[in-house]
Amino acid sequence: MQGSLQAWQIASRWPGRPLGRLGSLEVRLAATADDVRQAQKLRYRVFYKEGTAVANAAKFLVRRDLDAFDAICDHLLVVDRAGGRRKPTVVGTYRLLRQDVAQKHDGFYSAGEFDIGGLLARHSGLTFLELGRSCVLPHYRNKRTVELLWHGIWTYLLQHRPDVMIGCASLDGTDPDRLALPLSYLHHFARAPEPWRAHALSPRYVEMNRLAKESIESKAALREMPPLIKGYLRLGAFIGDGAVIDRQFGTTDVLIVLPVAAIKARYIEHFGQGTARRAA
Repeated sequence: MQGSLQAWQIASRWPGRPLGRLGSLEVRLAATADDVRQAQKLRYRVFYKEGTAVANAAKFLVRRDLDAFDAICDHLLVVDRAGGRRKPTVVGTYRLLRQDVAQKHDGFYSAGEFDIGGLLARHSGLTFLELGRSCVLPHYRNKRTVELLWHGIWTYLLQHRPDVMIGCASLDGTDPDRLALPLSYLHHFARAPEPWRAHALSPRYVEMNRLAKESIESKAALREMPPLIKGYLRLGAFIGDGAVIDRQFGTTDVLIVLPVAAIKARYIEHFGQGTARRAA
């Protein structure tokens, strides 16, 4: 597995080259198998040690969050070079999977929770990019790190030119009744129009419409919304129909659908041209 990881990442256009910098932080794509292992260690720390995910024996032994998709994905990293460290600390990561790569292997990760086949078929002339496994160390959960991650994603978009971004995003907890307010808000105010809609797989489908639209207080709902999902909504994303409970990770997942053409102009300017001036 390590050999395939290394070969795939070295084939990338920017192996290890900084895509942007803010102070001691820089964003780049993973260039080696060790880079990917550092991302997996970060994910384990955030999802399993800090969060409520339950590790199987293999993950517990190596203290890494890893699966078969890691070998075919590009891994975006935010690293901290403070103090001139020879080996900078990986403090944030995102996993990126292009449609052409997914089709040569086992498809998208999201297909394990959502029926995205119809969505892909309805837009067969468009290309899709899946985003997932996003996490940041607690001390770095701030505007600077998020801006660098999104600048890295935007730079990746400019190279590969996908038309649509998709991915699973999570709300903490597995009791949908306790998540009734944010789930209902997403259902009533952010559900994808039919051409962009995909449904949770029927055996795993959890109803999101749990509260009447007129009873929802938007500010309260947004306060309960995870920052990642709020960020997607600000960009212009839609939400799929139905949620899925992921008991391994202790979360309730929704499907994000974000056509690149729907991204609001001010964000394109901010993460594209503006941030590019800070790039190496």
